[in-house]
Amino acid sequence: MDEERETLQRIVSTLVNKNDEIHNFIDMLNHTISNVQVNSSNAISELDEEFDGLYSVLHEMKGSMVNTIQQEEARKIQALQDQLTQCSRALESSEELLELAVQSLDIKNPVELLEASRQIKDSVTVASAFRLSLKPKVSDSMTHMMVDFSLEKHMLQAVNFLPVPKAPEIDVAACLVADNCITISWRMPEEDSRIDHFVLEYRKTNFDGLPRLKGEQRWELVDYIKATQYTLSGLKFDTKYMNLRVQACNKAVAGEYSDPVTLETKAFLFSLDSTSSHLNLKVEDTYVEWDPTGGKGQEKIKGKENKTSNTASPKRSTNSPRALARGSRDRFAGESYTVLGDTAVESGQHYWEVRAQKDCKSYSVGVTYRNLGKFDQLGKTNSSWCIHINNWLQTTFSAKHNNKAKTLDIPVPDRIGVYCDFEGGQLSFYNASSKALLHTFRAKFTQPLLPGFMIWCGGLTVSTGLQVPSAVKTLQKTENGLAGSTSSLNNA
Repeated sequence: MDEERETLQRIVSTLVNKNDEIHNFIDMLNHTISNVQVNSSNAISELDEEFDGLYSVLHEMKGSMVNTIQQEEARKIQALQDQLTQCSRALESSEELLELAVQSLDIKNPVELLEASRQIKDSVTVASAFRLSLKPKVSDSMTHMMVDFSLEKHMLQAVNFLPVPKAPEIDVAACLVADNCITISWRMPEEDSRIDHFVLEYRKTNFDGLPRLKGEQRWELVDYIKATQYTLSGLKFDTKYMNLRVQACNKAVAGEYSDPVTLETKAFLFSLDSTSSHLNLKVEDTYVEWDPTGGKGQEKIKGKENKTSNTASPKRSTNSPRALARGSRDRFAGESYTVLGDTAVESGQHYWEVRAQKDCKSYSVGVTYRNLGKFDQLGKTNSSWCIHINNWLQTTFSAKHNNKAKTLDIPVPDRIGVYCDFEGGQLSFYNASSKALLHTFRAKFTQPLLPGFMIWCGGLTVSTGLQVPSAVKTLQKTENGLAGSTSSLNNA
């Protein structure tokens, strides 16, 4: 009976997941239909604009060329008119000389005839009619103003839609997720020399299937990528996965997006648990600050509640690591100015970082089992491990566990990296900037671990959603080869 029920439960779960996938695909199809309609309308509008622009250019060119012809016409007519005026004047002068010469033929006196003949001869010599060119200065031909648009017509007849680049293909095997960076590689399905650049889009998601339309973050865009590989750096991995897609663009148009890929982004993500933090601590998400006025007037009200127990109840209503860490424990009190993370480390290797304010007087960074009492301080119990920095009067730097301290004779870094290997029984602290090892605890962890922080006079900022840095992984391999030689506080 139980076996059949379990089988049916698996079938129900499978059907629910499949139905969810189909619903998502239906949403995608409807969204695609809507986009096709919108994009088609936009394409027609752009086509109208392009043709209107072409008509405008042709109309402008026609007007300019007609103006040129008219100017050439006016120039030629003016030249011929000037020549016509000169000819008319020359003709008038020549006719006057002709009439004078004819009249001179009737002179009887030889002396007078000789003088008239000489004057007429001199006048003819300088007459404009004999210096006048009888060839038109310009021709009546306008063939140099003719056009032949046969080539342009052929070009216009060849006008077609722009060649659209094909969708790139993402090489999933070559993609790399490391050090809170994602390197994505792709290739074109065929060589295309017209490709000018690529566009990369990415978004965070908690779903490992096809990208969804509803309830997702918007796509982030990286434009003008010239190579076929790009690295997104400085990411905070606060979701389980990342969707990525790539688009190829030529000088005029962008092509289709590649098939999206979903890459897993493993990282330890937690916030600070304000429900159990000391009342003198002001807690906001991943920031905690000492507040000397905090909780005044509240201790008496909460007195009965605080006297119930100094350990966390082992029973919870859910198995969620975050739910297990929250809500059911007493607030820290007394001189235990402590705040814990809201998510427990139960397996695997994890990493987070802490930055203290420059004027911070005293603080501790470490991990603890859930049974840390409300008056207990990190490092002073056998179930908590930490490094402690005290800047009061003089600076001291130490590693603490089970109320034992080891002085660390090294400078205190601005940022501290915390590496926890649950199965490997290792808790290491690093200079987060240089990745230099500060100290390592080795223990057999028998219960889930909560990130823990103590603060007095100052503030701490915690950075989560970080992957274990490659430099730390390399140092871990080296250190594991020398296991046992770096820590004198090995108690579990």
